[in-house]
Amino acid sequence: MTAFIMRRLIGMVAVLFAVSVLVFIVFILLPGGDPAERMAGKNPTPENIHNIREKWGFDKPFYVQYARMMQKALNGLTPGPHSEYDILRSFDTRQDVVHEIVKGIPATMSLCIGAAIIWLFFGIVVGVVSAVTAGTVSDRLITILALVGISMPVFWLGIVLRFFFAETNTWFPDGGYVPLTSDPTQWFYHLLLPWFCLAVLFIGFYGRVLRSNMLDSMGEDYVRTARAKGLPPRAVLQRHVLRNSLLPTIAVIATQVGYLMGGLVVIELIFNYQGIGQMIFRAATQKDFPALEAAVLVVGVVFLLSTLVADILYSVLNPRVRLGSEQ
Repeated sequence: MTAFIMRRLIGMVAVLFAVSVLVFIVFILLPGGDPAERMAGKNPTPENIHNIREKWGFDKPFYVQYARMMQKALNGLTPGPHSEYDILRSFDTRQDVVHEIVKGIPATMSLCIGAAIIWLFFGIVVGVVSAVTAGTVSDRLITILALVGISMPVFWLGIVLRFFFAETNTWFPDGGYVPLTSDPTQWFYHLLLPWFCLAVLFIGFYGRVLRSNMLDSMGEDYVRTARAKGLPPRAVLQRHVLRNSLLPTIAVIATQVGYLMGGLVVIELIFNYQGIGQMIFRAATQKDFPALEAAVLVVGVVFLLSTLVADILYSVLNPRVRLGSEQ
């Protein structure tokens, strides 16, 4: 297992390096013109443009420019005062973008992890119940509800729920984020509606995927053999059908991180959450390239980490994958 994880970590580092190079090309080199003039903002002085060009190395080869960008990103993680050109500074707010991302991580991770727990739990429940009762009225009803959930746009659902449950009726808070360390109860209360909005789409999707996998597994020879040996139906369902049916579902989870981040941007805007999603939207609309660079790199890291976790879970549930990769 250790060798398996180490190989995945090495692969993550290589992919992250490639992503960082592509991000630098897209946001610094491709837009055209002098990057120093774009970074200097409105009405820059020649001296300011010269300082930026020198500090960033825009008059030097590509690899020097890239190295200085990564150095500035790492400098943003170190405490203490920094000069104006030592860090990735937002065009719009003139703040350290790494510091802004670090401040937004608690709100974004609270929203992301809570929604993921909800959709995984209810997605498994929906998939199991629908597969066990396949062809019955309850199965058809669950299928209809799942399709409705998949079909509802996140932005529309968020606006409707906020209007009816937070504005027309004050049953839930009308947006905003309360840190977990400040008040756990209010933290949970403020996140209920955003969690539900973000989870609805994935509950229906994972429920349908798991139902299909379970129906396929129920017809396999190993399941018929387990039943012929006299194992109780519940044991057959848990040990053989559900365990093997979860493998493809786990593989799909890592590929959905992109959709999750897209939903986070919308939900944070609707419910006024000061997280990474709202920062991405603001940076995109303001053409704030340093903020976009840092945000895209963070999304890339999250995607790679989710892929690593999915690979580890997949290998735990299916040791043949791990053993095959170690040979």
